[in-house]
Amino acid sequence: MDRLFEFVINHYILVSLFAAFLLAIVVLESRRGGAKISAQGAITLINKDEAFVLDIRDRKEFNEGRITGSVNIPLNSLKSRVNELSKHKEKQIVVVDKMGQHSAMAVKQLNAEGFANVVRLNGGIADWKGSNLPLVKK
Repeated sequence: MDRLFEFVINHYILVSLFAAFLLAIVVLESRRGGAKISAQGAITLINKDEAFVLDIRDRKEFNEGRITGSVNIPLNSLKSRVNELSKHKEKQIVVVDKMGQHSAMAVKQLNAEGFANVVRLNGGIADWKGSNLPLVKK
């Protein structure tokens, strides 16, 4: 540990640059996928009928439990099936995945297709389950 402090003191410019790059990467990655919404925020929008829930998980995971009213379009077929979402362009689209990792890619694709109101569920369906919110099973 003493050697770490010695290194930091002797190479403060190098350590400062590393910290700045690390911070820049974290900030850029957090902004890249669009806005996030909490499970409670999503419930509010869904109950007011102001949101459309798009589940991008595989069919098998979708059938194990889904948010009421959600539609399943797997991420790998989103580009070819984006026309199915055109009737929901005026609503807020909430993108849901397993743990919140892949939804950023879906948000980016939907934004490129002209959808302006797209957010991702923070933490995905795992956070939804963790909040003890209901899931529909087929």
